[in-house]
Amino acid sequence: MKIAVTYENGKVFQHFGHTEWFKVYEVENNKITSVTLVSAKGSGHSALAGFLKNMGVSVLICGGLGDGAKTTLAEKDIQFFGGVEGNTDEAVLAFMANKLDFDPEIKCNNVFYHGGECGEQNHYCGHHHLRD
Repeated sequence: MKIAVTYENGKVFQHFGHTEWFKVYEVENNKITSVTLVSAKGSGHSALAGFLKNMGVSVLICGGLGDGAKTTLAEKDIQFFGGVEGNTDEAVLAFMANKLDFDPEIKCNNVFYHGGECGEQNHYCGHHHLRD
């Protein structure tokens, strides 16, 4: 199984559609067999879902993601866990132990990097767990 995590400076990046890097973990028999840092080339969520599918990824761990991303990932048969924060390695180990702290109701209303709802610059959707 391949697990991709949105990545920035060792942490789970907080907006799936704007991630520039994925840390991809290959797992066999509940053990990590390889780890690769992969450039996402800054594609939007539709292209990113195809990018992950083409790499053989079956699980995505990320911060915020919107309904469009959720739909596209589901269409590609990629299981996703949003609302995750912290170290990427620790997130994958928690996932493997069935102890990942995630938010199945996470929403993103696309206010990333332009002030938006919270009225602050460099707003990260995942930090506020936006919901309807």
